[in-house]
Formats: sequence, structure tokens, C-alpha cells
Amino acid sequence: MRACPGDNRSVEKRPSKTRSLTSTIQMSAPFVPGARVVVNLSNPREKFWGMVLALAVEGLSISGVELASFEDLTVMVKDGEPFSPAVVFFPMHRIERVELDMPDGSLPSLSQRFLAKTGIDPSVALAPRQGGQEREGHEAASDSSSRPTEESA
Repeated sequence: MRACPGDNRSVEKRPSKTRSLTSTIQMSAPFVPGARVVVNLSNPREKFWGMVLALAVEGLSISGVELASFEDLTVMVKDGEPFSPAVVFFPMHRIERVELDMPDGSLPSLSQRFLAKTGIDPSVALAPRQGGQEREGHEAASDSSSRPTEESA
């Protein structure tokens, strides 16, 4: 059957409502940059904890650590040792699951555990470093904005 010009006349074109709906969907999306997540990966099988930098059709960019290293990281940060989170890109074909790092009943989230063990906000600790700089322990992670930069020194 041949389509006639004017088919779908009953479908109203409302670009302003479409824009509004798109904005609403984007605002309510849980996996926005800055969200703390746990990512399950395949080939090889691993888990990663961190902060979303970008989510696209191609994959997920994240700043964080392998979940197997989480306890070592908390000890390292608590002891004031320098650390730098890995900034990695996982192609979509490797991603099995992404879940928000949230408490489960009485079990605290990884972010809550990190804060309780180190006294440092995970968002500050997981923020990617400029130019490969490492932050040292509590002082740098909790107060990096008051330090002079190379440009201002």
C-alpha cells in the first residue's frame, strides 16, 4: 500500500513539548557525571567502583578503582599515602551492568564506607587529577582548592 502525503495527520508536531520531555528525561537520569557507581564488566570479568565522568552510546568513562582494591585504597588514603584514581573508558560491549552506589537496607554503600574509614568525601577523592598530579592523603583531598597552583605561584 502506497503512503499518502499527509498520513499521520492525527500526530501533532510539538517541538516545544519534545524539548521539554527530553529535558525532563535528562534531568531525571541517574547516571549523570558525578554519580558514584559500581560497574560489572566482562572479558575479563571485573568490577569497578568510581564516579561517572561521561556516559555515551560508545561506552562509559569513569574515575575510580577496581573493586578488588577498594579496601587497600581506604587504608592507603587513611594513612595519608598519595593516590590517584584511574581514569578509564569502558566500551559498551564490556559493560554488563551499572548500578548506583547506594546503601542496601542496613548495609552502607561503598561511598559511605569510604567516608567512614577515611574521613574524605568520595567525590573529592575520585575527582580526576589535572596533568597526572597525585594528591596526598587527607590534606590534599579535602583542601585542594586553597593550594596555590603553578600559574599563581
